Amino acid sequence: MDAGSRYCWATFALIGAVTLARLGYLAFGCPFDLAPDEAHYWDWSRQLDWCYYSKGPLVAWLIRASCAILGETMFAVRLPAVLCGGLLLLGLRALILQVYHDERLGLMVVGVALTLPLVAAGALLMTIDAPFVAAWMWAIVFTHRAAVLGSSWAWPCAGGCVLLGVLAKHTMILFIPSLALFLLTTPPLRSRIAQPGFWIMASIGALGGLPVLLWNATHDWVTLLHTRGHAGFDALAFHPLGPLRFLGGQAVVFLGFWLVLWLVAMWKHRPTCEGCPHRRFLWWMSLPTFAFFALFALKNGGGEPNWPVVAYLAGMVLAAGGRDLESGVRSQGSGVIIFAGIGLVVTLSLHQSMWVQPALAWLAGPASEERPMPMRRLDPTVRLRGWRHLAYEVDRLRAELRERGVEPVLAAARWTQAGELAFYCEGQPRVACIGSALGDRHSQYDLWRPSPLADADLYAGRTFILIGVHADQVRDAFADVEPTCRIEYRENGHLIATHTLVIAHGFLGFRTTSAGGRRY
Repeated sequence: MDAGSRYCWATFALIGAVTLARLGYLAFGCPFDLAPDEAHYWDWSRQLDWCYYSKGPLVAWLIRASCAILGETMFAVRLPAVLCGGLLLLGLRALILQVYHDERLGLMVVGVALTLPLVAAGALLMTIDAPFVAAWMWAIVFTHRAAVLGSSWAWPCAGGCVLLGVLAKHTMILFIPSLALFLLTTPPLRSRIAQPGFWIMASIGALGGLPVLLWNATHDWVTLLHTRGHAGFDALAFHPLGPLRFLGGQAVVFLGFWLVLWLVAMWKHRPTCEGCPHRRFLWWMSLPTFAFFALFALKNGGGEPNWPVVAYLAGMVLAAGGRDLESGVRSQGSGVIIFAGIGLVVTLSLHQSMWVQPALAWLAGPASEERPMPMRRLDPTVRLRGWRHLAYEVDRLRAELRERGVEPVLAAARWTQAGELAFYCEGQPRVACIGSALGDRHSQYDLWRPSPLADADLYAGRTFILIGVHADQVRDAFADVEPTCRIEYRENGHLIATHTLVIAHGFLGFRTTSAGGRRY
């Protein structure tokens, strides 16, 4: 067996071993509850549709397929994320082989990718990013095969990946203009934009938007309104420092070093200096997406750190092979090893954050009246803890009310709480969301019927257990409201999460909605 074959098998073995380890972690060692987004998408999956309030349907479809086979468990919800994470790594290797024909480099890049905390999180948490990033990765692979290597069969495959990406996340549409810009600015390949292959790919990809558009046409275009509000276009605000905040967020996510390597590669291989079609392709499939979100930050103030993640897929491959490999390893090997090691430590710590909780508690400092939960500033995994404890307390109150002959309605102030309670409460009940009546933004729960907001008559006189509200907020909507309860979740004496809870009797209906109009 030659060296190339050994590296090939080593790469497949590494991907397989990591995938099995992730499955074992979810089955036996994961200490975290579902994230609010995951629980929300699981709740979507119980009412399958062609689209949903804020996102496309693919995430719900995948969760439902997994749960139909394995049951309504955390493992089943997150299984598609693990599989998508494996597909992402296989796509990275495939792209490197197509561009550089170097199995050793493929093993190296896959190994480095496994040390990135964002990659690890995306392969364990079942959010829209898991299928979206995998679809984008393989769209790059097939498009490179078609546009640069001239394989006509790859155009429809690329179109299928774009279609799936659109069903996962609407920003997949950025893929098409990035590819078009590459073809238009690369003279030897310019004619391919007028050939059938490109338009077959684009047409297949556009089919992914058809169910989204048809669904929105019958639902007052709520996804468009939500996206507009989420991006900051509902306000007149302008954030001149937004791009700097955006760049700072990316530096934190990628430990500074990897972002610098990416920026250097983008500068070194800019189209005015790079004649190689392979590397020009990688550049155009990377920088425009990053630039789009950086400019977007002028309106939204910085955005979320995960928004431009797909920009780094092609960029990672370009940065890895943009120089002579041997000299690159010699000149930057120490930095790669050091920051890969740091990333690996951070990644392992995120998997078992209790191991580093004493250090985080020391860094966060003591609790105070102004900062009652200092751990939340440093530990991003706190959003994944305490939900089962909240559901246990809610179930205890449900049982007490049932002993008195009362079957309560469960309702939450936020969509994040509604999904968690629906998943973790006994019997996985339907949980309503009344957030839009309390000033929070609208959500998928406002579209589902029946609901206490749209169908008050159906709930008249009922007793509610309300999570995330204070008694004064709902006093006008009920005949009698009990005092607000406070539920705390602690770990090793540290306050991690708090929730308020109210039992209210005799539902009358909400007479007011959020001030200033609807929030999307």
